[in-house]
Amino acid sequence: MENVDQLRERHEKFAVELFNLVWDLMDREERTPEEDDRMLHAAHASRYHWGEIGTPLEFERGEWQISRVCSVLKRPDGAMHHARRCLEICEANGIGDFDLAFAYEALARASSVAGDHSGVSRYMRLAEKAGEAIAEEDNRNYFLSELRTLAEKQGSSVPV
Repeated sequence: MENVDQLRERHEKFAVELFNLVWDLMDREERTPEEDDRMLHAAHASRYHWGEIGTPLEFERGEWQISRVCSVLKRPDGAMHHARRCLEICEANGIGDFDLAFAYEALARASSVAGDHSGVSRYMRLAEKAGEAIAEEDNRNYFLSELRTLAEKQGSSVPV
């Protein structure tokens, strides 16, 4: 019978491997429908495993990743649901900085996929403000570069 530490290690191993698999699939220029399904299932599975052993930080990052996958797959309902969960977890647990900025970014992307232009504008402004407050310069620059990719799709700009 497995002890608690072994079970914890297995959950963490699966959570990390699945999270990384999602990034590998998301970074591909082209995916098959089967790879799209695998990407979505892996994101949910990663979040499940973090839910068994993680902290609110891993929970919100898992929700963010699922939202991003749903945005990539043009699934607005899932994108919005998981982006909202990401923000709720941040707010309920005092998680700010990089993660709060990305929660707003997820809401902006989900709004974009849903065709909600006012939502895109609102969440882009909140994301930009939160992004400018990111303490570590490398993280701030990375976040703002990600936000610019969304702004470019919308035909707007984000200051550097």
